[in-house]
Amino acid sequence: MNEDVFNTSLRGFLKKVGITSQREIEKAVRDALANGSLKGNEKLPAKMVLTIGGISLTHEINDEIELG
Repeated sequence: MNEDVFNTSLRGFLKKVGITSQREIEKAVRDALANGSLKGNEKLPAKMVLTIGGISLTHEINDEIELG
């Protein structure tokens, strides 16, 4: 395995996940605030599930996103 190639590819994947996930969450929260289904002071339960084929990896992260 080429460590440099692996590291670069992994970092690119994680950057894409982080950026696109943040945009989707921000859009969904703004839409929910606009249509009145959120007030703006909630704590939203959040779960992210990472799966990678070929190595049978499944990793789950549970947390809260606080709106204020």
